[in-house]
Amino acid sequence: MKTRNAEPPVLDGIDRRILAELQANGRITNVELAERAGISAPPCLRRVRRLEEAGVIHGYHAELDPTQLGWPITFFAIVGLDSQKEAVLTAFERLVADWPEVRECHMIRGGGDFLLRLVARDTTHENQLTERLTGAPQVSQVRTLQTIRTSRDLVGVPV
Repeated sequence: MKTRNAEPPVLDGIDRRILAELQANGRITNVELAERAGISAPPCLRRVRRLEEAGVIHGYHAELDPTQLGWPITFFAIVGLDSQKEAVLTAFERLVADWPEVRECHMIRGGGDFLLRLVARDTTHENQLTERLTGAPQVSQVRTLQTIRTSRDLVGVPV
């Protein structure tokens, strides 16, 4: 995939149908995708490639069941730092980027500096990750929230 353009591309109804179908099923064949989008296969493939090159499509992946793979605990951490200087923020982002358990890292406003989504193998592992966070340089506060159940977990965005 190529880097994103500063200006989002103009998308027509066919592009949006293609994106919705790919978002729902990234393994769909080009022939099936073209049929669902109402166009023939060659222009459909050209449109997909254009959307990839424009950075609208970042990639394709399989959605895995974390519990089946030994990651039954999902929790969130709201992390406050000692400083909001760019060097401190960037250093924190670099630190957690190397942790495989950190699945998402968002800089936030209104009650902390970062919101992380993490996975853990058990409560001992969750506690170890929390201790690692609280002991990290420049971290002044960590508040964790464990997921009890998830009733909605949609990927992507409305198309």
